[in-house]
Amino acid sequence: MALAANHYGGDNRSRDGTRNEAMKRALLLLSVALLSTSQLVSAQGQESSEASSSAATFPSRPIRIIVPFPPGGPSDIVARLIGQRMGEDWVQPVLIENRPGANTIIGAQAAARAAPDGYTLFMAIDSTLVMNQYLYKSLPYDPIADFAPISLTAKTVSVLAVSARSGIHSIKELIASARAAPGKLNYGGGTITARLMGHLFHQAAGLDIVYVPFKGTPDTVNGLLTGSVDLVYVAHPIVAPLIVSGAVRALARLDRTAPPSMADIPPLADAAGIADLEDISVWLGLLAPKGTPGAVIDKLHDQVASVLADPILKQRSEATGSYPIACTPEEFSAFIRKEAQRWLRVIRDADIRLE
Repeated sequence: MALAANHYGGDNRSRDGTRNEAMKRALLLLSVALLSTSQLVSAQGQESSEASSSAATFPSRPIRIIVPFPPGGPSDIVARLIGQRMGEDWVQPVLIENRPGANTIIGAQAAARAAPDGYTLFMAIDSTLVMNQYLYKSLPYDPIADFAPISLTAKTVSVLAVSARSGIHSIKELIASARAAPGKLNYGGGTITARLMGHLFHQAAGLDIVYVPFKGTPDTVNGLLTGSVDLVYVAHPIVAPLIVSGAVRALARLDRTAPPSMADIPPLADAAGIADLEDISVWLGLLAPKGTPGAVIDKLHDQVASVLADPILKQRSEATGSYPIACTPEEFSAFIRKEAQRWLRVIRDADIRLE
């Protein structure tokens, strides 16, 4: 009996020891987990605090806005209007950095690779964020994954224009001339949007007009003035002074909605008698590199929206054929995706590929 008692007593002690060891291990694991969680929360709190501090002091040094076109184009004009006011309000220089080339890819790549701190911004055009992904086999940037939208900034109404020396004075005359000699007339464009504008109209009207590419909008206008091309699809702000001077004749505008300064230019759909011809406006938007703190994005958005709401800036923009338009970062993101769906159909239909 004694042996039995000792045997059972020893077994109980062994079991108690095993349970104690298991409990110690569990407590150790719990302590490690609690410590890790505490460190994670502390790190997150520190990051949040640093982000808040960064936003509170932003901007503390000069800001640059990358424009993927040469000076003088719509993107450049809008960037400088916004940058000037931002600089005045924040008492920090806002520098415009023109990075033209490769259908805006050079500028987009530079902006996507910049530090995500709010000090590098990107004035993108519709083709950068929408069309390019369908035109090229591969891109060195992702229009969705590499950028943080801030706001739309402007819509620019384009016009179909000819030289004042041209014998064409109306859209009806243009249609008649193109149909009488298929392939004889040509048109210039400094952006893929301009090329697609021509494609949509020529297809709808049954016209054979040859496309001639240019490096940018100013070069396109120069081609019109020198006689290299017969007509152009170009942003109104660029040719407005030439229209006033009488060097260029605007036959139609490509959007039914337009500033008062363009009231005497007929909408293309109406002038051509093509009711279902789509309106097209070139739109611009401001973005930052992906990863820019949300608080900084909000601060940038609030400032841009305030600038665009200024009556003086609005008047200056509309006088040249552009009209300012602002939206939230979320609205801008949704707008980009919607436009992508629209232009995917057009580009596939046109069978346009760029390399």
